[in-house]
Amino acid sequence: MSQLVVVAGMSGAGRSTAGAALEDAGWFVIDNLPLSLISKVVELGSQGSIDKLALVLGYPSNNDFFQLVELIDELKAAPIDVQMIFLEARDDVLISRFEGTKRRHPIVAEGLAPAIALERVSLEKVRDLADVIVETSALSVHDLRARVLELADPTALRQRLQVRVTSFGYKYGIPLDADLVFDARFLPNPYWYSQLRSKSGLDQEVREFVLAQPDTTPFLEHLWPLVEFLLPRFVAEGKSYLNVTVGCTGGRHRSVVIAELVARRITQAGFSVQTSHRDLERTE
Repeated sequence: MSQLVVVAGMSGAGRSTAGAALEDAGWFVIDNLPLSLISKVVELGSQGSIDKLALVLGYPSNNDFFQLVELIDELKAAPIDVQMIFLEARDDVLISRFEGTKRRHPIVAEGLAPAIALERVSLEKVRDLADVIVETSALSVHDLRARVLELADPTALRQRLQVRVTSFGYKYGIPLDADLVFDARFLPNPYWYSQLRSKSGLDQEVREFVLAQPDTTPFLEHLWPLVEFLLPRFVAEGKSYLNVTVGCTGGRHRSVVIAELVARRITQAGFSVQTSHRDLERTE
């Protein structure tokens, strides 16, 4: 096991959201496991095939905060990369969240506000052990997910977005799952050159022809900053799949060249990319 993330914090501050974000990013997440079992689970995980383990610690069922502090100390002393994230929020925000979901607070007290106050005091020593404290009062669900992933694994955000770059021919229709559509039909068409007609945008001769056109470089210089601007914003919004499409008339020449270049740039930016040339083999 290369990484262990421990998520703790106030009830209602976003622990479940944090756990879901880590699970979506490929972490093995265990939520609200009894404290007495955690050390054994970590030991088994270290010996098995779990690479990245995340433990979401709930309120101790026996109110044993001393045991919780001891457990965290023990985990942080383990010979693996351990990071602890503590989530908190203002009292008024927590009250609003509990009232909005109609959930019961884990602490039995004479009212919601006293329960939150008691939990905050009880968690002070746990909070002191945190590597990072995240105040979630002003964070949306998407913001919190992004922040947790950024802290746990800086590469996880980019890896989570699966990008497909697809070339296509307008004569066969725009792909139904297209998110971004770029039109390369303004460029001279290699189809009208007999020595290039039977080739495709994967052939060097066609690629050189398309790149030699005076409008190709300015087109790419405008296209790439837009894609670069949009990618992290799609990630922050929680999008898992993005299909960037490039079209030309038949989908064999111009769009293939441009799609290959765009896919290469997105890969260089650190995202996972698949390339598809939908109409490359069509002959009609």
